[in-house]
Amino acid sequence: MTRIDDTFARLSAEGRKAFVAYMMAGDPDEARSAELLRGLPGAGVDVIELGVPFTDPMADGPTIQLAGQRALEAGMTLEKTLAMVRAFREADDTTPIVLMGYYNPIYNRGVDRFLADAKAAGVDGLIVVDLPPEEDDELCIPAQAAGLNFIRLATPTTDDRRLPTVLRNTSGFVYYVSITGITGAAEAQAADVGPEVARIKAATDLPVIVGFGIKTPETARSIASVADGCVVGSAIVGEAATGKPVAEVLDFVRGLADGAHSA
Repeated sequence: MTRIDDTFARLSAEGRKAFVAYMMAGDPDEARSAELLRGLPGAGVDVIELGVPFTDPMADGPTIQLAGQRALEAGMTLEKTLAMVRAFREADDTTPIVLMGYYNPIYNRGVDRFLADAKAAGVDGLIVVDLPPEEDDELCIPAQAAGLNFIRLATPTTDDRRLPTVLRNTSGFVYYVSITGITGAAEAQAADVGPEVARIKAATDLPVIVGFGIKTPETARSIASVADGCVVGSAIVGEAATGKPVAEVLDFVRGLADGAHSA
């Protein structure tokens, strides 16, 4: 059982939906990023997705692309991202952290070394968007052997023939992408998402969490009402990019979390 498994088991027992927040490690700088990371659990975040900045983030929209560029220009690295997690764990040993990013930085570090370092730092799961299920031996299987959940994305184009392949080695939760396209695009609609979530849940016992296109507490509530919870990323990253004090960004996060939790 990972922290992710424990968290979803607790939320299920409490009859509550999950709120998952994405932030970019190192944006706009290392110090403010670390402050935001520390504050997320107190703002109602159940699971943290921590973005690892990368030079070619093909699945991300402009907001997260720019956040990654700022982080890289400020000197953020995979090593520093893991150091952020280690520092976070000094005060919080319960909130799950999922690293979300791309395979190249992991490959460059070496899979075995990366998995050992990530586990030691206190990482609980991985979302690596450019490794398809056909490449599970590359990272997914070794990650699960190391005690890390490997979370897969399903999309509106994942049909019934493809879905079993996507779910085969997934653990922790399934991340359903509510819209076709990049992060930060059109608003998610519960009427569209609900039937797709039901289809996925008929094929797996894992929680299904919906992301992309969620920007307001109202949308968080409506999407969480038809799933096991929701993810907000671009809206939070956009707030952090304005230069507002971290406390104000956390107030914004709290509103989103309250929306999801009220579903």
